Amino acid sequence: MKRVILSILITLFFTVQVYGMDKNENSFIRVLIGDRRPALNDLKKIKKVSAKTIIDGSTYSGEIEIWKGSEGYFLINVVQLEDYVKGVVASEVGIDWPEEALKAQAVLARTYAVAHIIRNRTKNFYDVTSSVFHQVYREDEEKEEVKKAVNDTKGQILTYQGEPVMAFYHACSVGQTEDPQEVFGRQYPYLKPVKVPSTPSPYTFWEKKISFNTLKSVLSMGKISDVKILNYTSTGRVKEIEFSDGKNKKLIKATELRRLLHWTALPSTMIKSIRVEEDGVVFEGSGYGHGVGMCQWCAFQMAQEGKNYKEILQYFYPGTEIITINENN
Repeated sequence: MKRVILSILITLFFTVQVYGMDKNENSFIRVLIGDRRPALNDLKKIKKVSAKTIIDGSTYSGEIEIWKGSEGYFLINVVQLEDYVKGVVASEVGIDWPEEALKAQAVLARTYAVAHIIRNRTKNFYDVTSSVFHQVYREDEEKEEVKKAVNDTKGQILTYQGEPVMAFYHACSVGQTEDPQEVFGRQYPYLKPVKVPSTPSPYTFWEKKISFNTLKSVLSMGKISDVKILNYTSTGRVKEIEFSDGKNKKLIKATELRRLLHWTALPSTMIKSIRVEEDGVVFEGSGYGHGVGMCQWCAFQMAQEGKNYKEILQYFYPGTEIITINENN
């Protein structure tokens, strides 16, 4: 029997709910559960049910599609866009955050989703994944603060010249945000580095030790004996790092190193120092995430200081406009 990808515990509760997918293309979204994406294009849909699904403790409503391929089975959650946004906001930020920060996050989560629907709907069998690769999405019906923020901004997306913006955001910057050219290799007229306020973020300063075995695996080198920061981006983040094992040297972009370490092992490229110890390499730094677009903890601080969600979004995405979609749904 083939392995069910990403499934640790799956329970299907069959209901009589019928999902209205034919109303409007942007009124629903197709979410691939987990972060494992199929490498092969040989998938076929074998089952579709209207069900509430529990996967590893997380609940998903709407329709569940089961797709089968040579790599295994994949689950697609087809869910109303507004319900998806609630799940993203609940997963991305804390429920005790100020209302205006939750609203800003709701508009960005919806914008990000719509941009990916437009980009992916005709090419893939899903629009986004439920993981950090896109936006973390888990449904939680108990968070009334999140429901209110999403309902109060229902249908609102951020646009530039009539098109949904690339709504990049991240957990925390210290000092200023990053230039998207340094992370994604592209410029956007509405995404420029901006100075950010001090915040109570737990990521203001961090220290991470990465073992020699881990670095050997991701860099394909021997035991690391020396590490040098070669240069920085215009915002003070590390751009390139040189590793040496005594025989060979390897230059790697800091953004690529984060990807190879699955992002969380190295919280950001705002690295202040690197030192080699007996059992690994120690990185000290600030911030969390790629640094582009809205800093969530900065939005928290700005809301605490009295800014509303429109002012927060205009600060991080100048020249953009909020419009409302799906007004009749």
